[in-house]
Amino acid sequence: MVCTSVYALTKKDFGWIYSSSLASSAAVYTLNQFKAAPLIVTEDTLQKSKGKLQALVVNSANANSCTGQQGIDDAQQTQTWVAQQLQIPSEHVAVASTGVIGEYLPMDKIKTGTEHINDANFTTPGAFNEAILTTDTCTKHIAVSLNIDGKTITIGGSAKGSGMIHPNMATMLAFITTDASIESNTLHQLLKSSTDHTFNMITVDGDTSTNDMVLVMANQQVEHQILNQDHPQWETFIDAFNFVCTFLAKAIARDGEGATKLISVNVSGAKSISDARKIGKTIVSSNLVKSAIFGEDANFGRIITAIGYSGCEIDPKCTYVQLNQIPVVDKGMAVLFDEQAMSNTLTHENVTIDVQLGLGNAAATAYGCDLSYDYVRINASYRT
Repeated sequence: MVCTSVYALTKKDFGWIYSSSLASSAAVYTLNQFKAAPLIVTEDTLQKSKGKLQALVVNSANANSCTGQQGIDDAQQTQTWVAQQLQIPSEHVAVASTGVIGEYLPMDKIKTGTEHINDANFTTPGAFNEAILTTDTCTKHIAVSLNIDGKTITIGGSAKGSGMIHPNMATMLAFITTDASIESNTLHQLLKSSTDHTFNMITVDGDTSTNDMVLVMANQQVEHQILNQDHPQWETFIDAFNFVCTFLAKAIARDGEGATKLISVNVSGAKSISDARKIGKTIVSSNLVKSAIFGEDANFGRIITAIGYSGCEIDPKCTYVQLNQIPVVDKGMAVLFDEQAMSNTLTHENVTIDVQLGLGNAAATAYGCDLSYDYVRINASYRT
């Protein structure tokens, strides 16, 4: 993973990942119908290559979205320049962008950036994590190792995201790499499943971006029995993969623009997994809930209200709610609690809301953040 600067010398904003061998690859994309040019190109690339990649290039500061055919042409040209530098087919190069919507890529600067791809001076460890950031206040990355067939394999991940974050993907990019041996179809199924309960369960502001993408590459550098559902350690690999995705998703939620707290909403006892997920998302998306958490106010009425308008099946007489492990609602009725003790817990950076619906066995967890004054300040001047 390496990077350089193409927009401003003071910030890294152009990064790339390169694998010395062809990697099984898969991606999931935004559900926003205004899908950005780089996503269209990458999706087409993965279809043509039958799920094989060797490189990824990403720029920040410019989303290359709402740019029409020129945007697609520019993304493909970037692909071509990278492929030429690495001497690989362009169909083995994925592209991604994040930043301001509605502006064309500065292709002269992009070309200059691609010319540094083989320059060892631009291989600073961890720099890729910085190159993909926009309004983020920190990098988001993780690596874990595990044993498969007596061999050590690694799963690493890097992500960005701070604003325009909402379930069904967000203004977020996440890139996961592993040296494990796994086929593209299996990888895609795993990624889709993991995304459903990690990246698709976070929200900052309820806005869904045109550019979100989670992409995974597995270059099979560690020789072991191919990982799939028949492998005896398949669940071990799934657990490690989910751990990486969960870590990155929570890091994005915690770094929401202007955020001071991470909110985790655990919903259990739902009739279906879809209900559990929807109620969790509804609570963590509520601006009133988010504002109360920022103000360190135990206004549980806002939580109950969100549950009630979620559109899911509930029975107030069966509903139980805890805020930071302190009961606030039991069987739909308010519970007296120590206001000072509650206030003390709400000063913590991590706030947990537990909801037991008492209707079934389905459960889900959603992640979000509080809503502070700084969110408005940051987004009121995003382009300026």
